[in-house]
Amino acid sequence: MSKVAALLTSGLIVVAGASQVFAQDVAAASAAKGLEVELNGLAPSQKGCMMTFVALNNLAAPINKISFELAFFNDKNAVDRVTVLDFRDLPQAKKRVRQFDMPNVKCESVTRLLINDAPVCDGPAAGECMKGLVTRSQVSVPFEG
Repeated sequence: MSKVAALLTSGLIVVAGASQVFAQDVAAASAAKGLEVELNGLAPSQKGCMMTFVALNNLAAPINKISFELAFFNDKNAVDRVTVLDFRDLPQAKKRVRQFDMPNVKCESVTRLLINDAPVCDGPAAGECMKGLVTRSQVSVPFEG
């Protein structure tokens, strides 16, 4: 009887391990589908603040042209300005770096950034750019989508 119990226990451990690996694979595959936009850097410039973004298109279609409406928040958690940035094209499965020199913006005054909308999203099905949006920040300023 103890051999049967040991075999059953071993089988359950194998099944549990396999289901955990499967769950991780599913999570990785679902994370891979989407449009990743990372705030990679903020640096003072002669005009104001140079913002660097890294974008990766993991959607089902290439993006021929995309722009994002960004809201800039100040230290009072109030929207300081809203602007549209043209990220141009984003081919599938390729990282692209996009830089924008924001005139009259002091980097230290930006406390949070929010992608409010994607007014232009040419390529994927309607709504996919915002629906699949995943944001993250490599700097101390939170970046949301």
